[in-house]
Formats: sequence, C-alpha cells, structure tokens
Amino acid sequence: MRVVSGSRKGIPLKSLPGNLTRPTSDKVKESIFNMIGPYFDGGIAVELFGGSGSLSIESLSRGADEAYIFEKNPKACSVIRANVEKCRLTDQVHIIRSDARNAVRSLPSDIKIDLLFIDPPYAEEKFYDLADELVQAGMLSDDAIVVCEHDKQLTLPEAYGDYVKTKNPVYGNSAISIYMK
Repeated sequence: MRVVSGSRKGIPLKSLPGNLTRPTSDKVKESIFNMIGPYFDGGIAVELFGGSGSLSIESLSRGADEAYIFEKNPKACSVIRANVEKCRLTDQVHIIRSDARNAVRSLPSDIKIDLLFIDPPYAEEKFYDLADELVQAGMLSDDAIVVCEHDKQLTLPEAYGDYVKTKNPVYGNSAISIYMK
C-alpha cells in the first residue's frame, strides 16, 4: 500500500496486521480519486474509520488542506500516526481516538467537511448512516463529496439529505458509493 498520487506519491504506508482493518487497495483508491478528482479542490477531509489513514493521506497528497481521522483502535492509531509522520503531514492531520459514532460531537462545531470517507470494517449498514448524521448537523459543505466503501452485497440509500448517489462501481467484493449535491 502506498500514496498513489500527488505531493507524497510513492511513499509506502503501513497497515495494521491481521483482519481488524481492511485497507483500501491502491487500485480502488486510485479509482476513487479519478472519479472525484474533477470535483475535489482542497478543503477538509474526514475519515470516519481510519485504519491506516490512507484515504486521508491520499486526499492531503492531492491538495486537501486538513484531515480529521477517527479510529478507536489504539494500535491502528499508532499506525496512522506513523504513516502521517512518514509523509510529513503532522501539521495537517488530527487523529481522534474515538468511535466514529462520536463524530458529530467530536468535530469542531463550525467545521465544513469537503470530503467524507466512510469505510467501516463491517458489513453493517448502520455505520453508513453516520453520513446522514453529519448532513443533518450541517457539517458538510455545499459541494462536499461523500465516499462510502462497502461490501458489494450491501445496498446503501440513494441519498443522504441533498447528497445523491452519483456513482456505484464494484471492485471484486467491494463497492464504492459516491454522493454529491
């Protein structure tokens, strides 16, 4: 696993050994950013299930200004911290050791999220409803992009508030659902 493109292109990233996290493959990560690239121009990224932090690191490498990464596993937080340090992004990353379900309460109240990643290591639809919580709390910018990675058997809603599913490609057993206004 590595940073695919941008200012940190080619830097290898660590992931937590075992199956507690499911890192997004380089192929899928590249595909995600190819799809959202024309609509993504800096701003704040939030990754609700950090794992290795690779999606946030990739967004920073491609021009995001700042990232908030939620991860409740302390060992995964250590991996994220090491990856962020290796990429020299410590001034731009906030690692929040907390369950993603605390995102609305844990993020700054005046935040406007431009890029939201939801990639839980579970096949449970309830975790994707966190997108709706953030939308209802008014924490997404008008031109925000919501990216959900999920099992291809799981069908996510067609919209979260005004953010409508625009793309839904499948890669092996994984699917990506992208939402925009």
